[in-house]
Amino acid sequence: MPKRAIVLLADGFEEVEAATPITYLRRAGIEVTTAAVTEKAQQSQNLTVNGARGIQMNADTVLSKLSNSYDAVIVPGGMPGAANLAASKEVSSLLKEMAASCRLVCAICASPAVVLAPLGLLAGKKFTCFTGMEEKAKESAASCGCVWSEDRVVTDGNIITSRSAGTAGEFSIAIISSLLGEEDAKKVAETVLLNI
Repeated sequence: MPKRAIVLLADGFEEVEAATPITYLRRAGIEVTTAAVTEKAQQSQNLTVNGARGIQMNADTVLSKLSNSYDAVIVPGGMPGAANLAASKEVSSLLKEMAASCRLVCAICASPAVVLAPLGLLAGKKFTCFTGMEEKAKESAASCGCVWSEDRVVTDGNIITSRSAGTAGEFSIAIISSLLGEEDAKKVAETVLLNI
């Protein structure tokens, strides 16, 4: 049975941080579903989500229609995308449930600090995020004991975090490595000529 991942899309998401994991994971044979987390999607089934740079993406479905049978959840950054995800009770419930069942929770750019930290998912963890956002994560009472790293990608248990759009390739390879193993991850990196 193939591994399965969800990519959460809210208005204002960083396009590179969403598109790169989608394409790299699909190259690796991982089944990827994009889920719209917008009020318009819930009300009218309009699955078009607006990126931070004006690029629109059509999601596969809305978050409320997904089952919880995924191996990984991917949280792109971008603003106000990260803030919109953080404001969603459905997103919070999903992330907490995924973390509690030791499935992969992966966040990049602003999302480790804005989305994961307030939920306590970084407590006692080594993590990274967009430069300057680490203070927001450390200030969150729910994330006591978290330690910020300048590394481009950090894997600590079932939490994978990364810095920005410029690290999206490495972030994606780390997710593939965790789900399928280093050999499969290396094959994808070689196919796209990614230096890792």
